[in-house]
Amino acid sequence: MKNEDIKGLEMFLVSCVKPVSMFARTLGMLMAVLALSISSVFAQADTEVITITEGNVEPTPIAITDFIGPNGEATDIGREIASIISNDLEGSGLFRPLSQAAFFDPPSDVTERPDFADWRPIGASALLIGRAFYNEANIIEVEFYLWDVLRSELIAAGSGSVSEKGKRRISHQIADVVYKKWTGDDGYFDTRIVYVAESGPAAKRIKRLAIMDQDGHNHIFLTDGSSLVLTPRFSQTVQEIAYLNYFNDEPNVYLLDIQSANSELLGSFPGMSFAPRFSYSGKTLIMSLARSGVTNIFAMDLSTRQITQLTNTPFIDTSPSYSPNDGQIVFNSDRSGSQQLYIMNSDGSDVRRISRGKGRYATPVWSPRGDIIAFTKIYRGQFYIGIMNVDGTGERLLAKGFLVEAPTWAPNGRVLMYFKQNPTNSDGSGGESYLYRIDITGFNERRIITPEGASDPAWSPFLP
Repeated sequence: MKNEDIKGLEMFLVSCVKPVSMFARTLGMLMAVLALSISSVFAQADTEVITITEGNVEPTPIAITDFIGPNGEATDIGREIASIISNDLEGSGLFRPLSQAAFFDPPSDVTERPDFADWRPIGASALLIGRAFYNEANIIEVEFYLWDVLRSELIAAGSGSVSEKGKRRISHQIADVVYKKWTGDDGYFDTRIVYVAESGPAAKRIKRLAIMDQDGHNHIFLTDGSSLVLTPRFSQTVQEIAYLNYFNDEPNVYLLDIQSANSELLGSFPGMSFAPRFSYSGKTLIMSLARSGVTNIFAMDLSTRQITQLTNTPFIDTSPSYSPNDGQIVFNSDRSGSQQLYIMNSDGSDVRRISRGKGRYATPVWSPRGDIIAFTKIYRGQFYIGIMNVDGTGERLLAKGFLVEAPTWAPNGRVLMYFKQNPTNSDGSGGESYLYRIDITGFNERRIITPEGASDPAWSPFLP
């Protein structure tokens, strides 16, 4: 299935006019941003007390004007693009778009230097202005300028053209530029989420694969619900997912190319309960399989389909996830007597336990940055989403609920998505599940609105 929403999106040039060195709030930590290059191009597109971390990030006040037309007038498409950018940035928790009611007259020519005396009194630290209009060929022309109001400096500027169906994506790309230039971290707005859509009563739940933009728009169902699908996993390198499809009670693993809609049956794997995960290189799938009552970890070379067994114990080893360099694997195992997290080399050697807290640990996922690991924790009947350093230190719990599970990383390694499920009522009703997003400070938890109940999210890499 081709994503028509990005058809016609052309290369988007972003120029940093002057190297900037500023103090940036990046997820609650004050850090210096490295000097930015003159220009860059990005393509189209253990205690009894369990404490939840509560971050306290003061968002950057930013003035975002409606993008104007060639004659200086506001345009409908300009308002729409500015609104999408504003929603992206506000949703990150790191920016606070200011009310346009407080604005003085926005500049009628965006190429001119703004009068910063008009923007400082309303508390703006950043100013985003731009143009957006339809040309004679009905193509949307877009141009933007990002200013540091306090320093009176131009931080970034860019221009591009896009078809009607690409307007949301080009807006996400501009939001990514603002996020990157202001915080020093990559954004995550030009990405998608695949998940399991759930409908119907708990005893007869219909589960379909679905995909959407990270903000919930451009929603598409990928399967029809005629068979049970579970645990989709995105490749880290291409727009491809692996997922489980149960047919005749047999778990079959499929690969689905999102762009072409081509699907491929990888094989039937009795004893598999979770879909395999891709290595970061995209060359290998790693999985856990139960054979003769024993669950171990295996890796499949996607080019040869050869399977290699990595663990060989009488215990339950499951939920493996590669490190970003594919050199190590994190997984959970009950080999110590309870469900805990372990790390080993990618060939299965040098196994070592990293989790030390009370409770049970599951579904570990290595951050794309390589610095931390996300996990699900179960303690005294409560579920938590948490993170820890790769050596097991620094454990922090970010979210909790009746059932909170399946963390997945945004490609910038600073935001997590997961699902929460409510308890089922005595009459069998209830049990709804929904997607949530939170940054790694434990700040800014937000529900992602979906047409139906939702579980098992997987975050895409940046769109090509």
